[in-house]
Amino acid sequence: MAQLSLRGIKKRYRETEVLHGIDLEIGDREFVVFVGPSGCGKSTLLRLIAGLDPITDGEFVLNGSRMNDVAPSRRGIAMVFQSYALYPHMDVYENMAFGARLMGLDKAEVEQRIADAARMLRLGELLKRRPRELSGGQRQRVAIGRALVRKPDVFLLDEPLSNLDAALRSEVRLEIARLHREIGGTMIYVTHDQVEAMTLADKIVVMNNGRIEQVGSPRQLYETPANTFVASFIGSPRMTLVDVTRDGDRLGVANGGAVAVGALPDVKALKLGLRPDAVHLTRDPAEGFAAQVVYTEYLGDNAYVYARLADGTLLSARTTPNDLFAPDETVTVTVAPGAAHFFSAEDGRRLTP
Repeated sequence: MAQLSLRGIKKRYRETEVLHGIDLEIGDREFVVFVGPSGCGKSTLLRLIAGLDPITDGEFVLNGSRMNDVAPSRRGIAMVFQSYALYPHMDVYENMAFGARLMGLDKAEVEQRIADAARMLRLGELLKRRPRELSGGQRQRVAIGRALVRKPDVFLLDEPLSNLDAALRSEVRLEIARLHREIGGTMIYVTHDQVEAMTLADKIVVMNNGRIEQVGSPRQLYETPANTFVASFIGSPRMTLVDVTRDGDRLGVANGGAVAVGALPDVKALKLGLRPDAVHLTRDPAEGFAAQVVYTEYLGDNAYVYARLADGTLLSARTTPNDLFAPDETVTVTVAPGAAHFFSAEDGRRLTP
């Protein structure tokens, strides 16, 4: 069992404050992903939870006990770093056994834990190999296994897939998801890759400039982003944000047409948010935004067409592979009823029609 409470957590390095009062509750057995751009503070927050850096202000509580001054080795937390950090002179077995032995476990218990970890991570045939004899994906599984044999209450994973190629990232991501289901521990996973966040998380924490922008399930963040930052960060391709002018029930782009999108919020200064599957491109001179095709991404089962609106905004639209649009072709952009998102043009917060 592992329940974490972060209350008003701040971190300063000399005069620079990098975390500005983080409040977050993480429940037992949850898979929580910290996501955000580089430099937003997600890895720093992970290090504070692990005890590798001191907390400047605020309180970290684990299972009802204050952890601020507790040594990292006594927190019941194991961390997997971005770099594999394996001992090069030790084989896989010794790498995994090292931490368990420091816990004072007897030989039989160490062997049993390594056997269990090797089975879960499919490392049985690799126990006598040294790190230089392993692939990147195998090294990452060893690093996870080293944490696993400690049987911690909380697993921390700091961008564990960033050094892997695309195929290995997908493979190890599945291993991590399966491992969480099998052991049932609380996992906190840091990444800047929103695809990893969407596919792995029970709960996503979106961070920006040392603050939490929104906390919720992948579906909540995708369908109801709290502001323009979350809207543009979650989703691939990203949501298009269009500065529009309002004329009754229609929204227009300067010198570029207008669309009716249904009920509107009761404010005049709006940003219109459009996901790629919310828009449709047509060659007919129908009512809509005028746009010029820039290029097309063909992905096999579907395609994304990027077109530039009259105000310079680059918009993405999902199409079928058979819909062929040539660069510089003029098209009209229409919006599916009820599919638009609305945000304040002043502060970026989400608006409800």
